[in-house]
Amino acid sequence: MYKIGTFNKISPVGLGKLTDDFALVEDQNEANGIILRSYDMHEMDFSDNLLAIGRAGAGTNNIPVDRCAQQGIVVFNSPGANANAVKELCLAGMIMAARNIPAGIAWAKTLVGSEGVGKQIEKGKGQFAGTEILGKTLGVIGLGAIGRLVANACVGLGMTVVGYDAFLSDKAKSELDPSITVVDDLNALYPQCDYISIHVPANDSTKGMMNAVAFAQMKDGVKFMNFSRDKLMNDDDLLAALDSGKISTYVTDFADDAILNADKPNIIVLPHLGASSAEAEDNCASMAVTQVMDYLENGNIVNSVNMPAVSLGARKGTRVSVIAKADAAAAVLAKVAELGAADVASATRGDYAYILAEVEADEAAIAIDGVIRARILK
Repeated sequence: MYKIGTFNKISPVGLGKLTDDFALVEDQNEANGIILRSYDMHEMDFSDNLLAIGRAGAGTNNIPVDRCAQQGIVVFNSPGANANAVKELCLAGMIMAARNIPAGIAWAKTLVGSEGVGKQIEKGKGQFAGTEILGKTLGVIGLGAIGRLVANACVGLGMTVVGYDAFLSDKAKSELDPSITVVDDLNALYPQCDYISIHVPANDSTKGMMNAVAFAQMKDGVKFMNFSRDKLMNDDDLLAALDSGKISTYVTDFADDAILNADKPNIIVLPHLGASSAEAEDNCASMAVTQVMDYLENGNIVNSVNMPAVSLGARKGTRVSVIAKADAAAAVLAKVAELGAADVASATRGDYAYILAEVEADEAAIAIDGVIRARILK
């Protein structure tokens, strides 16, 4: 029986996917798999029992992904499971910015207890007059699961949509509304847009990508939505753009100290609500649990952030699962062939290789140089 530990409050719908071959445990040192959301694992020591970590969400900044790979621990995430929830919140943010809704609500509350509220409302509402999004141009930076949903939804709302993605696959492009213009240079997107929404991961190559150089190329008064990560923004340059009017409104689900403490009326801060819908939490937990179960029982890897995708489907007999250094892959493949493997699947990703083979063997038979972790699944 496999043992599963959890951090954070995990959806009962997701945990309900566990079969009788799995048991929940409180002692994380006993766990073969861990399911979590935002719990920070960077200071944790991992026991030799731990084989997999499932993140009920897309981002894995709270998990030491590289260290896990070195220890032969497969880290999974749940891409796309919360995409609709983030899409809907992004649309809400866009409309809030267009119609000055947060400022209007805050002002209306100041009238509580005063006389003639109806007349005051009619007299003062003009200060919050906004614009409609119909007919405006939206730029979507990053056309992954969330970005595509946002782009397609805004076409349905009557907007002209321009998209950019440095790694757009043919399949992803085919899922976009045909009216969407996809550009291969961000510099071509910026000047066209009344609204810009960013949906890219935070990493070394994207950190601070929204800076003074980028802002300078945008329309004066552009409204900017960030439902991705705060680290994409250069805070000093962003605040300067807000002060100058280059950016008229900044809506974010990821406020850091600099943005929140700036306390500017043209910043709308949401408390990281993007994936915080009941449906998204259920979907993310279900995907994370299912992927961890499949790896532990069958050795299949789908949606890992530190290992290649490899699958042989449902296990029928004995199966060998091997995580190795990439330069040892050929030796491992030769060994499983020597053992008479009936079926083999393998792939490499960066410094690591994963080999899955239908073969009768034991750990000793594949304990060769470069193997990080080998399991016999029966």
